[in-house]
Amino acid sequence: MNAIDNEKTKYAEDYTSDESEVLQALRKECYEHYADSSMLSGFFQGRVLSMFSKMIQPKVVLEIGTYLGYSALCFAEGLADGGKVITLDINEETNKVARSFVERSKYADKIEFHLGEAVDVIPTLPETLDLVFIDADKTNYSNYYDLVFDKLRPGGFILADNVLWSGKVLLDEKDESTQALHDFNKMVKADDHVSNVLLPIRDGLMVVRKEG
Repeated sequence: MNAIDNEKTKYAEDYTSDESEVLQALRKECYEHYADSSMLSGFFQGRVLSMFSKMIQPKVVLEIGTYLGYSALCFAEGLADGGKVITLDINEETNKVARSFVERSKYADKIEFHLGEAVDVIPTLPETLDLVFIDADKTNYSNYYDLVFDKLRPGGFILADNVLWSGKVLLDEKDESTQALHDFNKMVKADDHVSNVLLPIRDGLMVVRKEG
């Protein structure tokens, strides 16, 4: 089954639009030099994120978890005229790499970096948000959701990555991060103010729309 699944994934990637040269270079940099390269969105999910952005055409995207800037660049591809991506992270070393690749792209003036704890930065943001991407410490997913919800416009979207956590959410005994993700998924499903779909893309992508 794994062989078939791998072939299906390769087929899907083969018939998906190419990423930019900057994103190709960033992926190469990550896979060659970073032991935690699984944190990168990667080609296929990156194209999905870009397509969501192009469909929504957001004025303001908030990304919680910059890492090397790959997903921020993907979201920038679909921004409305005058739009921007605000991206938050706490790691100064990886943030420098992200900034260097963004500077090599045509989106350098559309991506705004913030270094600091997201729980501290989010309340200070004055913008109304069209799209939020949660891809940081898993134990805080529910906190991030609560912090951004009132800033999100009606009809806006929240995307949350890694919500299947390599299938560990299915286990009876869960570690702290797994339990936090499972609780997050349950919270979203029970929220009467949203509609949602959990897509089994890569490590699981929760798509949430704020209703009314």
